[in-house]
Amino acid sequence: MSAYKSLTDLELFVLMQEGNKYAFEEIYERFNGLLYIYACKMVPDKEDARDIVQEIFVYLWSNPDIKIKSQLSAYLYTAVRYKIFDWLDKNKSRTNYLQSLENFADQGDYVTDNYIREREFASLIEKEVALLPPKMRVIFEMSRRQHLTQKEIADILHLSDKTVKKQMSNALKVLRLKLTSFLLLAIILMIR
Repeated sequence: MSAYKSLTDLELFVLMQEGNKYAFEEIYERFNGLLYIYACKMVPDKEDARDIVQEIFVYLWSNPDIKIKSQLSAYLYTAVRYKIFDWLDKNKSRTNYLQSLENFADQGDYVTDNYIREREFASLIEKEVALLPPKMRVIFEMSRRQHLTQKEIADILHLSDKTVKKQMSNALKVLRLKLTSFLLLAIILMIR
């Protein structure tokens, strides 16, 4: 592994594209901390910043045909910046959605039909799952829809069991928080 430390970024990138996991690990070691600090400057939540950086590395490893026109570091920083833009857009949409829901509740324009509420709740669950960070969403869907174990998911995605477990835990926390607030809102609307 120490032999890889002396290689240039370009040499490591070429080896990684050939499937050399040690070259990828060295790239990860060189850039993970710096990219994380960079992401933290623009994303207030440290876990979101960490997820953004992890998504870039997952994409890098999963797509060996990537063409880099300049330096690897420039490519990685640009990729993180664009991921942050995506993250900001998603958060803006989430805020708009919550504001719309609040306006809907204030106006009292709601339907009490159980069937419609069930469909809306199912749709909300799907939307919230879709809003999860890509890596977290993939892991969650593999677990809940494909019924794969954490070990199977870790093997397929080339991640550690601990990473898969943490991502599942985070996904469940996010969904529980979002869906609990929706259920409380539904109960309040029903009481009115």
